[in-house]
Amino acid sequence: MTAPRSDGYSTLVDGPESVHEHDGPEHDDDAEDASTPLLSAASAPLLAAAHPHADLRGGTLTVHSDGETYAYAYGPPGLAGLLHNSFALGCAVFASLGGLTFGYDQGVIANVLVMKDFTERWPIGAWERGLMTAVLELGCLFGALLSGVLADRLSRRSSIAIACAVFSIGSALQCWAYSLTQITIGRAIGGFGVGALSMLSPLYMAEISPPELRGSLMALEQFSIVLGCVVGFWTGFFTRNISGSASWRIPLGLQLVPGVLLGVGTYFLPPSPRLLVMRGKREAALASLAKLRLRPLEVARTDPLVLTELLEMEVEVALLQKTTQSHGKNVWRNEALAWARLFDKRYIDRTMIGILMMFFQQWSGINALIYYGPLLMRSLGLNGTTVNLLVAGGVNIVQFFAVFPAILYIDKWGRKPLLRTGSIFMATAHLVIALLIFQFEGHWEDHPLAAWVAVGCVYVFTAAYGVSFGPVGWVLPSEVFPLTMRSKGVSLSTASNWLNNFVIGLVTPALMEASPSLTFGIFGVACFVAYMWATHIVPETANVSLEMIDEVFNSSAGREDLLLKKQVERDFGLYEWISRIAEVDIHG
Repeated sequence: MTAPRSDGYSTLVDGPESVHEHDGPEHDDDAEDASTPLLSAASAPLLAAAHPHADLRGGTLTVHSDGETYAYAYGPPGLAGLLHNSFALGCAVFASLGGLTFGYDQGVIANVLVMKDFTERWPIGAWERGLMTAVLELGCLFGALLSGVLADRLSRRSSIAIACAVFSIGSALQCWAYSLTQITIGRAIGGFGVGALSMLSPLYMAEISPPELRGSLMALEQFSIVLGCVVGFWTGFFTRNISGSASWRIPLGLQLVPGVLLGVGTYFLPPSPRLLVMRGKREAALASLAKLRLRPLEVARTDPLVLTELLEMEVEVALLQKTTQSHGKNVWRNEALAWARLFDKRYIDRTMIGILMMFFQQWSGINALIYYGPLLMRSLGLNGTTVNLLVAGGVNIVQFFAVFPAILYIDKWGRKPLLRTGSIFMATAHLVIALLIFQFEGHWEDHPLAAWVAVGCVYVFTAAYGVSFGPVGWVLPSEVFPLTMRSKGVSLSTASNWLNNFVIGLVTPALMEASPSLTFGIFGVACFVAYMWATHIVPETANVSLEMIDEVFNSSAGREDLLLKKQVERDFGLYEWISRIAEVDIHG
C-alpha cells in the first residue's frame, strides 16, 4: 500500500506493489500518456517476477546483505554485451553519426584550403583562412549551449532532427557557394548544428544505454569523431585532382549524407525513457525501455531489471527537481543561480579542472594539425602536394589507432598518469620540432633527415595525445562534479573546448605565417604547463568513490549530494523494492 505525502508523491510502505504517482507535465511529442501506475498489483505477481530463478533473459541482479547496495546488468559487458544487445548498439551507432559530422568537417577543410581551384578562385590570406576555419567552432559554441534547452523543451530525437536540418543547410551553402562569404556563413550555420549534435548525440546515447554497456557505447562518440576526421581528409585527398570546383564541392557536399541520414533516421529511433519519465509518461517510458532492453512489453511489466531501472530514473528526476527548485517562478533567475553555483567557493576548484582540461586539450595543438596539416607540413620542408597531404593524413590515422588503448585501459592506467606521460611526450615533440624549424627553415633540402625527424615528432605527439588528453578530456569533467551539478559542469567544460577550439582555428594561420618555430614552441610550452597542472592540481579519479573525490578537494559537497540521493531513494521506496527482492532471493 502507499502512504500519501504533502509533496505530491506517494511512498512505498508495504513493498513494491505500487509505486509513487507524481504530477508531472504532460507534453511530450514522443509517446502517449499513461493513466495507471507501472508497478501496480494488477500488472502481475511481482514476487514471482523478482524471483532469482525467473527468466531474466541473460541478465543478473545481485542484492548485497545491507539491502541497499545492489548491482544489475542485462548481459555481459564489453564486446559480448554489445552483441547481446544489438538493438541498443545499433541505436547508439546511428546516434553517433552526430560525432561523425564534426570529425568529417574537421578533416575535409585541411584539403579544401590547399586545393588548386579553391586557392585560385579565392586567394585568401592567413586571417581569412583562420576565420573561415574557426567560424565553425564559434557556431558550435552557441549550438552546444542552446541545444540543452531545446532538448528539454522538445525531445532528444526532435532536437537531433532540428540540429541535422541546420547542419544540412550549412553544408549545402558551402557546397554551392559562389563567394567566400557564402562559405563562411555556411560554416557558421553548419557549426551551430555540429555543436548541438556534439551535446545531443552523447546525451541520447547515455540515456538509452544499458548500465553494463554505457562506457563502451559512449566511447563511440570519440571513435566517430576520429573516424570522421579520417574519412573527411582522405575524401578530399582523392578528389583534389578533379578539374574545376568539383574538387572541393564534392567533399563539402558529402557532408550532407550523414546529416540527412541521421535527421531522417531519428524518426525510427526509440524515445529517451529518461525524458519520458521526467515528463510523467511512465507507460511510454516502460514501452521504450522494454524495446531497448529486448523485452516484450508484457514481460517488462514484471521484469525486476526493467522495473529497477525505471524506478532509478524516477529517483534521478526527483533528485534533480529538489536540487534545481527554489526562488519562485522566475525560470531564468533560477537557471542563472544554478549556473552560478559552479563558481561558488565549494565548487570553483572542480569547475576549473573542467575548464582547464579542455583548455589544455586544445592548446596542445591537435586541432591545428587537423585543420592545417598540409600547411604545417610545408613548414617542415616537405615538397609536393601529394607528399605533404599523405603525411598530414597520417596524423588522423595515428590518432584513430591511438584511441583504442585508451578505451581499453583508461581505468587500469588511471587519468593522472596518462595526462602526465602524454603531456611530457607532447611537449618534447613540439619543442624538438620548434628547434628543428629554427635551425633548418629555408634549408630543408640540404637536411632531409631533419625534416623526417620533425615529421616523426608530429606522429609521436599525435599518438601521445590520442591516448591521453584526447579521451581523458571527455572523461575527467564528468567525474569531478557532484551528481547534482554534473550536467552543467560538463556543459561549461564543453563550452571551454569550443571557445579554445575557435581561438586555435583563428590564430594558427597567422602564427604560422609569422613564425612556424614560434607556433610549435607555443604549443610545446602549453603542453609543459599541462604537465605541471596534471602533476600538482589534477586528482586521480579512476575507480575513486564520490567520498574520496570529496577528500581530494577538501569538500563535503559530494557527500551532501549522496545523502540527499539516499533520502530520495528511501522516499521513493527503492530500498523497500530491493529488500523485497533480497527476501525472495533468500526464502525463494
